[in-house]
Amino acid sequence: MSDSFKTRRTLTVGSETVHYYSLPSLEAAGFPGVATLPYSLRILLENLLRKEDGAFVKKEDVATLAGWDVKGGAQREIAFMPARVLLQDFTGVPAVVDLAAMRDGVVKLGGDPSRVNPLQPVELVIDHSVQVDHFGQGDSFALNVDLEYQRNGERYEFLRWGQNAFSNFRVVPPGTGIVHQVNVEYLARVVCREDVDGQTHVFPDTLFGTDSHTTMVNGLGVVGWGVGGIEAEAAMLGQPSSMLIPDVVGFKLTGKLQEGITATDLVLTITERLRKHGVVGKFVEFYGPGLSHLTIADRATIGNMSPEYGSTIAIFPIDDMTLDFLRLTGRSASQVALVEAYARAQQLYRTEETLDPVYTNTIELDLATVEPSLSGPRRPQDRVPLNNAKASFGTSLAAMLAEPKKKGGGGGTAAALAVHAPAWAAQVDHGAVVVAAITSCTNTSNPSVMIAAGLVAKKAVEKGLTSKPWVKTSLAPGSQVVTEYYEKSGLNTYLDALGFNLVGYGCTTCIGNSGPLPDDVAALIDEKDLVVCSVLSGNRNFEGRIQPQVRANYLASPPLVVAYALAGSMTVDITKEPLGRDQAGKDVYLKDIWPTQQEVQQTMLAAVQSEMYQRRYADVFKGDKRWQALPAPQGDRFAWKDASTYIANPPYFEGMTLEPAPITDVSGARVLALLGDSVTTDHISPAGSIKADSPAGKYLIAHGVQPRDFNQYGARRGHHDVMMRGTFANIRLRNQIAPGTEGGVTLYLPGDEQMSIFDASMKYQAAGVPLMVIAGKEYGSGSSRDWAAKGTRLLGVRAVIAESFERIHRSNLVNMGVLPLQFKDGESAASLGLNGREVFDIALAQLQPRGQLAITAKAEDGRIKTFTVRVRVDTPEELNAYRHGGILPYVVRQLVKKQ
Repeated sequence: MSDSFKTRRTLTVGSETVHYYSLPSLEAAGFPGVATLPYSLRILLENLLRKEDGAFVKKEDVATLAGWDVKGGAQREIAFMPARVLLQDFTGVPAVVDLAAMRDGVVKLGGDPSRVNPLQPVELVIDHSVQVDHFGQGDSFALNVDLEYQRNGERYEFLRWGQNAFSNFRVVPPGTGIVHQVNVEYLARVVCREDVDGQTHVFPDTLFGTDSHTTMVNGLGVVGWGVGGIEAEAAMLGQPSSMLIPDVVGFKLTGKLQEGITATDLVLTITERLRKHGVVGKFVEFYGPGLSHLTIADRATIGNMSPEYGSTIAIFPIDDMTLDFLRLTGRSASQVALVEAYARAQQLYRTEETLDPVYTNTIELDLATVEPSLSGPRRPQDRVPLNNAKASFGTSLAAMLAEPKKKGGGGGTAAALAVHAPAWAAQVDHGAVVVAAITSCTNTSNPSVMIAAGLVAKKAVEKGLTSKPWVKTSLAPGSQVVTEYYEKSGLNTYLDALGFNLVGYGCTTCIGNSGPLPDDVAALIDEKDLVVCSVLSGNRNFEGRIQPQVRANYLASPPLVVAYALAGSMTVDITKEPLGRDQAGKDVYLKDIWPTQQEVQQTMLAAVQSEMYQRRYADVFKGDKRWQALPAPQGDRFAWKDASTYIANPPYFEGMTLEPAPITDVSGARVLALLGDSVTTDHISPAGSIKADSPAGKYLIAHGVQPRDFNQYGARRGHHDVMMRGTFANIRLRNQIAPGTEGGVTLYLPGDEQMSIFDASMKYQAAGVPLMVIAGKEYGSGSSRDWAAKGTRLLGVRAVIAESFERIHRSNLVNMGVLPLQFKDGESAASLGLNGREVFDIALAQLQPRGQLAITAKAEDGRIKTFTVRVRVDTPEELNAYRHGGILPYVVRQLVKKQ
């Protein structure tokens, strides 16, 4: 590397001498402001120093960031190269499928397939496939894992092939934990080591993850964020990620949380504040004296929710808390010593005396003002004070009942209900809590709230309370360590008594893997057409995500999840009304079973031990007997099976030539979908269960798969024919081209023939008609589902015009060769009088990053409207990828040319 500013230094840690690129040495080179740059920008600066090569990273790039005016508001593109890549199985399987397909693509162009190989550490954690089929019984975990292997054996065999075929690729098998918690507790290095020409170089741990909640690791002081699978693949292959130097919002924390307030209450408050402030595409960095009162688990909870308030990262600096956590989780003494010595040498270590960095702007929160909270019923940022939850649900219920009638989808039948109606059926009405799930990395990484949930259960059981019989209860911890400290404290016994038995180690309910409701509950909902609720300790509650029959979803802390299982309804004000009666018939209130902070702390100190982490992670990549018994195919190239409905060779490289074809104008385009605001990747990307009468269901049946064996879309993300049929097929999608409908429906124009979006796409493509999507604000918010972009591309969509885009989805569209365009401020489809029935032309001769393009729309009556949009291809490197038809063919061509 170039090292134009002569910053390479050595550092002695114990008996070891290591090499690093020194940030403080830049002050002597004429950049006195480095020490007051935001912590996160200093990490990016070190990345530029270390990667300076005169090509992707130039001397002037280093100088620009070293002398950056954080408040200046200018824009500058830099290249970022993360130290590692982290995958989960829903996004990881298609990423490995793409790598396998790239090997075939390289061969077609006469290249060496072995060149398609991760050039840096890649770790995949299988955590998204387990589903809550069995619950409320002692063997729920074993039964659910058995089903997981039955449903996903073919996918897991494919990953076993990947383990053998690719270097720098490791897989954490099923049943271990949630990717983000495994990352925080084990995989995160905080400071990385690398052997370069026989010398040990050290540098900050940075990463890309194929899950938007990768930001959980920000709580450890690690810069990392969620990207689409395709961008992650480019990073694996050594391609730099082009980005604009971000604004950094400083969030000052003061004070201390009051008695009874949880980290979940805090994060829901922060989410509300930052979403209102507006931090999309920005870095958020926490500072101030309040940090001394937040554990790493608390910080990780806040970092986890970064996508919900829209920031790229939400980071905390390294400090004494970080070192204590590394020791607790079993990191070696030498690694802890390295982290401390390196962070102090680089002025990356926070102490009470550390000068506050300079930020683009700041926000302040007194932790003492945080109150008990939930969030819902449809968005994480919609915080509801606990004492207003009942009234808030009443308002939401009125609005939901006024909406068009929802589709059913229950598992029971009214006829069966009439014959076998349970005694409690009359108590189930609007607002019934039918799912109460302690789930997701957001909270299950945090011993304080998990212990609190166990203590609530203990006190409730001791008073004779039980969960309501219509509530589907589940416990899905983020790691096996949680089970250990529950068992050591004895709290698992009380959770089991309330039906919160272990169901699996995975995301489960938070990603829609809640499984079917019991038949009698499902039948009641359909029979009475009820608006029912879920309460979960997750990070996402978008409409249609959690469970198809559940319309109102609330995020809450684990102890509140237990409390609502006892109450059984959102129409109970649990701050004032009793949860039930004790053995003597006396009312029991939430305050009677809520633990004190001292009780939580004492239980944690007695139950949570470093040896648990060391033991559980000692053979983390080995897996259980089921994993070890799976076949492990060999060979540089994967042997695709034509009959497979799980894994297929995608068509991205069909007909590819060594040089890309010129970009052509979009002429005579039709609108496939006209959508409103807050359309998430859950609405766009296939997710959840597959219906027999859906295009994907019909495809599977035609290929000999029975509905009982459909599995879910997430498990079939390695097969493009299934996934493209499920794109824009969410049951809650409202396509304004087909008013009055719900789900993946559109009108084929001209002619007004109503059909599925997939069928219309195929018909348009057969006729040579290019397609567009028009949308409102926050298009593509939510999880970083790469299939939201892949499916869009395979449906023939050339461009998406929206009022605003979520960061990851915009990038994913570009990387799949779909052009993201943004209405001018204040303009929208409605303000321009567009109804989606027009024919559109887009001339692309003037296409340039962040430029403007003119669009012509011809209405059915012949009138023509011309308007201007902003190009949301943001950097020259993104434009290169777009010109090649996406990042995958771009990388393949580069690899072949470099041979």
